[in-house]
Amino acid sequence: MIKKALTLKEKSRERKKIGCFVLEGVRELQLAVKGNYELETVFFYADIIAKEEVLGLLGQEIDHKVIIEISKDIYQKLAYRETTEGVVAIAKSKLHSLDSLKFSNKKPLILVAEAPEKPGNIGALLRTADAANLDAVIIANPKGDLYNPNIIRSSIGCVFTNQIGVGSTEEVVEFLKSNNIAIYCAALTASEKYTTVKYTEASAIVVGTEATGLSSEWLENATKNIIIPMEGEIDSMNVSVSAAIVIFEAKRQRDS
Repeated sequence: MIKKALTLKEKSRERKKIGCFVLEGVRELQLAVKGNYELETVFFYADIIAKEEVLGLLGQEIDHKVIIEISKDIYQKLAYRETTEGVVAIAKSKLHSLDSLKFSNKKPLILVAEAPEKPGNIGALLRTADAANLDAVIIANPKGDLYNPNIIRSSIGCVFTNQIGVGSTEEVVEFLKSNNIAIYCAALTASEKYTTVKYTEASAIVVGTEATGLSSEWLENATKNIIIPMEGEIDSMNVSVSAAIVIFEAKRQRDS
């Protein structure tokens, strides 16, 4: 199990092949349990956290054989950071198909990110989505592995708290249209100021990469293109910051 955990920690190909990933930290473990992730193995370093505390964190019936005490040396090999509170786990991945997305809200508010690459940006987008209690996050044309330890860490476990779907741009556009969800694309051209658009109906806020923006397929299928006016020397902001500004404007409108 230790060898498996080390392999899953380092290799995206193995995470996809086996359908498992590694997470670490008390908060992350709690959120994974709350998100109904199935835990395969939980490792703990007793000098930092007691087995009884680990059992309390799990909050579910679990075979004690699944919980394994490890040495300091092994813990340091498994953990990405020194402040992970002595617990590391192997969990089973979810599939995140678009068909699996369920909306209890008749007018869902969704964040779509096309081809995000940097784990830090993906983590920040997921944190924003959790803070705004969005109905879903959709990754179009994913460039990486959703269960990359750096994404889990930068999202502080929000990869487990959000309802997430994954698909190609073509599939995501079709999904939104078939569900009558308006498409608002963050773009520099042919755009309206983001505060003038109404997001009170079913809406998807779509953002691209800072380097290339959104693909033409999004712009061709947009209900409207939106822009955040820039008053300085540059013409764009970090994608997670831009998404947060528009998302909370949409929330403001909906709460008014």
